[in-house]
Amino acid sequence: MKLEDLDGLRIATFGTGPRRIVAVHGITASLMAWAAVARRLPPGWSLVAMDLRGRGHSRDLPGPYGLARHAEDVLRVAEHVGAGPEAVLTGHSMGAYVAVLAGARRRFAKVVLVDGGLPFPPPAPDADVDAEIEATLGPAIARLSRTFATADDYVGFFRAHPAFAGNWTPEAEEYVRYDLFGPAGALLSRAVGEAVREDGRWMRVNGERIGAALAAIEAPVHLLRAPRGLLDQDVGMLPDELATAWTSKVPLLRDEVVADCNHYTILFDDRCASLVAGRLSS
Repeated sequence: MKLEDLDGLRIATFGTGPRRIVAVHGITASLMAWAAVARRLPPGWSLVAMDLRGRGHSRDLPGPYGLARHAEDVLRVAEHVGAGPEAVLTGHSMGAYVAVLAGARRRFAKVVLVDGGLPFPPPAPDADVDAEIEATLGPAIARLSRTFATADDYVGFFRAHPAFAGNWTPEAEEYVRYDLFGPAGALLSRAVGEAVREDGRWMRVNGERIGAALAAIEAPVHLLRAPRGLLDQDVGMLPDELATAWTSKVPLLRDEVVADCNHYTILFDDRCASLVAGRLSS
């Protein structure tokens, strides 16, 4: 893995192949979310991932945040690494929504959305959006302000998460350890709570803008969905009816359910990560 810095954005390149994939991580994640997929790519490919501002080693980059700002950063990274129109663009979870916005602004060979990228119906006029976000992201945001005595304690916290229980891998542990910083005895996640809240709100209230961008992408769009959710519950983040609604609206959108995975293991489980790598490189 080659690491570099672009005006405060941490960039990692996995592999040395000339065929490039630009990958975007989720709302509280980091570039290491893509390591398992990158290592399963066939020869001739490389994957470029970045820590979005407010996450990972880009945590000190200032706001404003918002998915449009992240899309601008993604396009700067793509230009920096020489990813031309033959490159593939992908994103997971919130990163898939960022990929939709970036993919509408310039040509890629293909856009692959991993368990994200489909706009939800808009909130009701009288809805308390901040309360919705707190209900959805509250546990994740609470983790961001919690301190851990040791890195092993943080690993143990994640191993007990319903999505990872029974599904732990060495690459999941690598991802978790990368996320920590701070003094011994008071370790914290690198993700910035303000960035997570601002991005969650942006995503919730800008569904129409995301939908317009999805329809404007000129390349084939391949959606990979997990049948189980963030807590390994039976309902996935993108239910069938939502996928059906959007495939009927966007002719270039293809929908595929990746069997027997949840929102996280779709990137970390060996079989699932191999399938994602295959779809990116096919």
